[in-house]
Amino acid sequence: MEDKPAKKIPLVRKQISFEDHDLIRMLCGERNSHLRLLEDKIGVSVDVRGNNLTLRGGDWEVDLAERVLCQLYEILSNEYPVYANDVSYAVRILSANPSAELKKIFLDKVYIPSNKKTITPKSINQKEYIDSIRRYDIVIGIGPAGTGKTYLAMAMAISSLVKKEVNRVVLTRPAVEAGEHLGFLPGDLYEKVNPYLRPLYDALRDMMDFEDGSRLIQRGVIEVAPLAFMRGRTLNDSFVILDEAQNATTEQMKMFLTRLGFSSKAVITGDITQTDLPEGKTSGLIEARDVLKDIKGIKFVYFSRDDVIRHPLVQEIIDAYERMEKEKTPNSH
Repeated sequence: MEDKPAKKIPLVRKQISFEDHDLIRMLCGERNSHLRLLEDKIGVSVDVRGNNLTLRGGDWEVDLAERVLCQLYEILSNEYPVYANDVSYAVRILSANPSAELKKIFLDKVYIPSNKKTITPKSINQKEYIDSIRRYDIVIGIGPAGTGKTYLAMAMAISSLVKKEVNRVVLTRPAVEAGEHLGFLPGDLYEKVNPYLRPLYDALRDMMDFEDGSRLIQRGVIEVAPLAFMRGRTLNDSFVILDEAQNATTEQMKMFLTRLGFSSKAVITGDITQTDLPEGKTSGLIEARDVLKDIKGIKFVYFSRDDVIRHPLVQEIIDAYERMEKEKTPNSH
């Protein structure tokens, strides 16, 4: 018996029009690069003539492309510059959630004292994360690398400092390989843990002028320190970030959480799949997820590989490693 030929999906043709020719040019990108990206991501063809864009493809694909273009045009009309990455993020967001409103995500600017860039959420989970930091005193962000957990927390911390909502920003990380023994003198310990704190300095320098950041660090207004240095302190009027929290032990996590004083916020970030703790040591972040889940004043925000906002290859790398881990794990019967 011969196989029946595959049924052809009927192509849909739809034309959409926009008023502002300058905004259309920005929407299309240089040499229509944004439209070519849209075609590649969705699988439609887009032709532009004057103020009209003609979409051709499957019903679902044309509908998605129309929503992406119309919402990006609305964002452009609010004086938000749209780049190639924004087109990719828009496709990703609206593919997963057709009712999402991009303007509520992309136009939510985090104010920082630098003209280098505008920091905004680029996914629904990033938007939830920023809103949660505004509303809750303790927020715990869990997910893979590249999802903006630390970077957005840093931006919110600097913003709170500039607006005088807090008097101090404290950035801390466990330094697993250095060995967090309190008997070390500060100078000796700093030399050992400095490589582990470097990513926090890098993110800070990305948001503030070098001189301003250095001055605030020297005055103690911004403090970057290993987690061991938090013991015995009470942090009032502070915005505290614990990064790489999957490498904190149960004792360290409890110690950190109980440092929070009046008028303070804490954001804890980590990737529970990437712990560097010695064998037999339980991750304080994994334990906190179970112990604290029913406390109303604490908000957990979970990120996935769909929230990765680094180079496009990063997401593919994460996927490749996840596939390898699944292949390594024997099937349980």
